[in-house]
Amino acid sequence: MKFNDSLKEIQIYEAGKPIELVVRKFGIAPQNVVKLASNENPKGCSPKVAKAICDNAHKAFLYPDDSFYELKNALSQRFSVNDENIIIGAGSDQVLEFISRALLTPNDSVLMSQVTFAMYEIYAKQMGATIIRTSSYQHKVDEFISAYKKHKPKIIYLCTPNNPTGDGTTKEDVFKIIDAVDSDTLVVIDGAYMEYAIAKDRAYEITPNDILDRDNVIYLGTFSKAYGLGGMRVGYGIANRELIHELYKMRPPFNITTLSLIGAIEACKDEQFVADSIALHTQEIKRYEKFADENGFDYIDSYTNFITYIFPDSMNSTTVSDALFKEGVIIRNLASYKMNAIRITIGTSEQNSRFFEMFRKVSS
Repeated sequence: MKFNDSLKEIQIYEAGKPIELVVRKFGIAPQNVVKLASNENPKGCSPKVAKAICDNAHKAFLYPDDSFYELKNALSQRFSVNDENIIIGAGSDQVLEFISRALLTPNDSVLMSQVTFAMYEIYAKQMGATIIRTSSYQHKVDEFISAYKKHKPKIIYLCTPNNPTGDGTTKEDVFKIIDAVDSDTLVVIDGAYMEYAIAKDRAYEITPNDILDRDNVIYLGTFSKAYGLGGMRVGYGIANRELIHELYKMRPPFNITTLSLIGAIEACKDEQFVADSIALHTQEIKRYEKFADENGFDYIDSYTNFITYIFPDSMNSTTVSDALFKEGVIIRNLASYKMNAIRITIGTSEQNSRFFEMFRKVSS
């Protein structure tokens, strides 16, 4: 069987390892496994969300309301936009897929930072497009504008805060890039971790309402991080009406589940849970910064719910990651990004203490 030639250039996305794998492989009891690899909310989801999902489990046989009326209405009120400005996806990843399918051909290119979310490249390559990267993992304005002028990409991806590094880009710098491109290039602002950036420094806050007057900008958000609904897979894109209308042509019917929809609607009502989650994160990430300083390696100043440790040549990220894995501590090795670094989701106080204990053990 002959597959599309574009598949030859695509590496399969490697998701964070599940708890079940550690249990099967090493016989460690599930309650003794600490998963700090996939940037999930360590508090789980709001108890109100969990109750709503359980109370409505009997509706699992029904298709969801394909208009997403209640969810769009909640997002409209939150961001001061209209329903027609919103598209719902099975995670913001699916909206990224819609964008690639709607815009890209083999004659096009896309621009992104040197180290960023892998799905930008994967979706672009599925369409045969060329990948252009800046020389830095940070979103440096001069590098993006220079690369834009040279290559005139069809899409520019601005992941802020950035995954998997954790650094952020100020609103001022984001709009310097937006203002430098013409209407034939779409700028994608991936704000999956925006709630954490806003809590840390308002200079990094970008809202969907900021970009609605632009014909060539879309904002992406998700319920997977601060809202604790990673397993429900609900994301959204917000842009001007014409752009959303075209992306809707890519959307299959009923693209999120009935229970996912119920969970997301309820999550919008419990902003206190999000505030409490961010407060826990703000407290606990300071321990990781102190731990790095005490152990003599660098970290990237994080605007997300994770932190990236950059190791000196005397340490190896793969060796450390594998050793932690065998001890039941799952983190993300960034060797595949050509970085001698690891990414650690900030967990509960107990989970973080376990990480520090096991890290000392495997690196001594």
